[in-house]
Amino acid sequence: MQTDYHEYDNGIETIWRMMERMAQAELLFDAKAALGEGPCWDERDGLLYWVDIDGKTLHAFDADARKAAFARTFDRKIGAAVPRKSGGFVLAMEDGFYGYDPASDRLEALGNPAGRKPGTRFNDGKCDAAGRFWAGTMAMDGTPRQGALYCLETDGTIRTVLEDVSCSNGLDWSPDNRTMYYIDSPTKRVQAFDYDLASGSLSNPRVVVEVTEPGAVPDGMSCDAEGMIWVALWDGYGIRRWNPHTGERLLAVEVPAAQSSSCTFGGANRDRLFITSARTGIPESELAKQPFAGGLFVFEAGVCGQPTRAFGG
Repeated sequence: MQTDYHEYDNGIETIWRMMERMAQAELLFDAKAALGEGPCWDERDGLLYWVDIDGKTLHAFDADARKAAFARTFDRKIGAAVPRKSGGFVLAMEDGFYGYDPASDRLEALGNPAGRKPGTRFNDGKCDAAGRFWAGTMAMDGTPRQGALYCLETDGTIRTVLEDVSCSNGLDWSPDNRTMYYIDSPTKRVQAFDYDLASGSLSNPRVVVEVTEPGAVPDGMSCDAEGMIWVALWDGYGIRRWNPHTGERLLAVEVPAAQSSSCTFGGANRDRLFITSARTGIPESELAKQPFAGGLFVFEAGVCGQPTRAFGG
């Protein structure tokens, strides 16, 4: 019997596309956040922490009980929160880095980067395996190339790493810590850098993924234990999993919210992908078509993520 390999290949492609259509995230909490972002699984208490940037609020969510566990509203926007090894959290707020202790409700200024341009605010951020906190900025009015990427060292010093950034967004590291991935959203690209963990230095920039879906831009991201990257697509209704070594798209996860903003792995086995979203700027007529915009979602990923890294200072 003669085999038509072209027909076989088309059949495999059809099956794969059918699997992609079945990959759908589930609503976990109808938060109706204005600008949900920065999800972070804290293994110390088994809670998911996330922020509503425009709502100026740090949230904690009990995913097993499916209920809110904590919320603290501040007087300024908050772009990201990471656990702190000495206790509490470090926050990237609109005007700099802060330490925050929920037990005492104490907020302590840690520093504002020298040269940070007026009218900018911090956006997304994450810690590397050495305990440094990386976070970037963007112009609040959307003016391009006003932002930068900064690194808060464990000794409290702040250094500028990248400049002329338009909207500093998702970042993460490969499991071997030798590659750092970074997104400046308007470029519609995921960049990779060779990474030296000992010094925290970047080199050899290159593009590993280009987002070609009409209207969609890459936002927050997470790298799993297999070294594949999961990227939230703002105005793209979901998450995409890519192989950063080949640029191949491996999976599309549908989210019933156009402005999917970020994702992180968590849960007891770190195999649940938690997804934030936003409703800011969406007309009421359009919100009727996506009532869960601004919600928290979860996808049973089938692969494990990396452990959450805490700030070491």
